Amino acid sequence: MSMTVSRVRAAYARIEAVDRPEIWIDLRPQPEVEQEAQALDERLSAGEQLPLAGRLFAAKGNIDVQGLPTTAGCPSYAYEPETDAPVVARLRAAGAIVLGTTNLDQFATGLVGTRSPYGAVRNAHDPARISGGSSAGSAVAVALGIVDFALGTDTAGSGRVPAAFNGIVGLKPTKGLVPTEGVVPACASIDCVTVFARTLPEAEQALSFMASPPDRDLPPLPQRAPGPWRVAVAARDDLGELDEGWAEAYDAAVERLRGAGAEIRTLDLTPFTEAAAMLYQGAFVAERYTAVGAFVDKAIASGSEDLDPTVAGIITRARDIPAHQLYADQDRLDALRARALAELADADALLLPTTPGHPTLAEVAADPLGANARLGRFTNSTNLFDLAAVAVPSGEVNGLPFGVMLIGPAFTDDRLAQISRDLNPETYIAVVGAHLTGQPLNPQLLSLGAHLDRTTTTAPVYRLHTLATTPPKPGLVRVGEGGASIEAEVWRLPAEGLGRLLTALPRPMTLGSVELTDGTSVPGFLCEPGALSNAEDITSYGGWRNYMSS
Repeated sequence: MSMTVSRVRAAYARIEAVDRPEIWIDLRPQPEVEQEAQALDERLSAGEQLPLAGRLFAAKGNIDVQGLPTTAGCPSYAYEPETDAPVVARLRAAGAIVLGTTNLDQFATGLVGTRSPYGAVRNAHDPARISGGSSAGSAVAVALGIVDFALGTDTAGSGRVPAAFNGIVGLKPTKGLVPTEGVVPACASIDCVTVFARTLPEAEQALSFMASPPDRDLPPLPQRAPGPWRVAVAARDDLGELDEGWAEAYDAAVERLRGAGAEIRTLDLTPFTEAAAMLYQGAFVAERYTAVGAFVDKAIASGSEDLDPTVAGIITRARDIPAHQLYADQDRLDALRARALAELADADALLLPTTPGHPTLAEVAADPLGANARLGRFTNSTNLFDLAAVAVPSGEVNGLPFGVMLIGPAFTDDRLAQISRDLNPETYIAVVGAHLTGQPLNPQLLSLGAHLDRTTTTAPVYRLHTLATTPPKPGLVRVGEGGASIEAEVWRLPAEGLGRLLTALPRPMTLGSVELTDGTSVPGFLCEPGALSNAEDITSYGGWRNYMSS
């Protein structure tokens, strides 16, 4: 069986195992996807260059995927796209395989992930809490290890809030960097297509294939003076009320950057939070009526039952906003943006908590508008101010993911990614058996945010044996003379993920140093020699996959 087909089968097995049907709106039939995977492997064998070959992804349900209906979270709105949206087409052209379209807050109106006739999308770590929206299904599909990355959209924070709540990375590029054709608009002037992944390199790789040359001429960015990163942070009073433990988690993120050598200074957050309140409380929400208002009015008149009442209320109320209010709000926004950019001044980035807290499903049901408004306190202003952002995990609070985001001027996307690396140091691990790509324990690595770095072999100093375990797995033992090279994969993962993996490692497996064929050594899975007394030596197969396929 080809590696790509194996990965597809593992993904569908994972879908069945996690039993989260609310993630998906439409899932492609498995035989169809396997056929595409087989064709990709044949193209690779013929020498074609496909940089994303074997990578699996999902697309938010407001992004066109040819062969699947585009619903935007509303069944009666659905249409059949004739072609893929450009972002989907570019990823598929590079070899990535799309599994299906994911659930969202209807018409991308919300930050909660509960406003959908397809069901509320539950959090990947705590099903009693929200997943965050509107790109809810995409984020959870990544967090649960079903796909390698997923597409979302971000108008007010929809590509960042779900990332924070599910412990993954969310890249919100500069407006216009990624095309929005083939995407049902929320507020077309500020919509962005975003990408979720478990690690930053994986998200950056996907984004590199999605992006276009800048769609506008901008004055050159101010020349950065030499020296360490300069990061602006918010004063504690400006953050407002945060969930228990969140202020301390934010402070810890600030100190990690400081410890990595960044210069930290405080700014006035007021222009950011005042602009954030304007997104729904001001006239800008009228653009949502422009996008889908006529459909919503008609659906209400016909008695349609698949409109989310909260979403319908937001959109229909926007119909009657007077034009003069839009001009007044635009003037006020321009003034706030000037103040905000002055506050950033020579800072390379602004570090903020992604949200003020993480509500439960019950709390959102009790106060859908209030809970949603609170979640956008730090994210709503980003696109209004034409800024770039990246949301990254930053530890845990009370056993749940805590996330922060870095915000900077337009087209500083690469700079933000570089700074964010100082928040989450990474390490490597070598695997030779059941944790290999497509094997039964590979989802353990994916759930920890691991990313395949390379396929290689060990130095010729090891023997490989079968172990009587469930699922089957091999034992790797260093013998020195008389050893052989064994197929291995090297995975990159957050340093804290390696610690979690070690605490859950069952005997006779151990974590030790594995020497690779290039002479370098990385942490990897080894086996206690005492467990091999009756184990079959399978070294001659050259690796676990060859043995299993035999």
